[in-house]
Amino acid sequence: MIRSPGAASGFIRPAQPVTSSRMTDAVAASLALGALSLSLIVTITVLSIKVSMAMPCAV
Repeated sequence: MIRSPGAASGFIRPAQPVTSSRMTDAVAASLALGALSLSLIVTITVLSIKVSMAMPCAV
């Protein structure tokens, strides 16, 4: 049996774009914004802990 040149075996199909490039850019921008805000929150938390540990304890 001779296979035709364009036939693919199994479930292999040619790659097709799933989303538009604008959607990909929007998701990447939102992930970058989320990472930036998370790092800012962590930085503020660490600085506030350092400041609170530097203060004397009032008993």
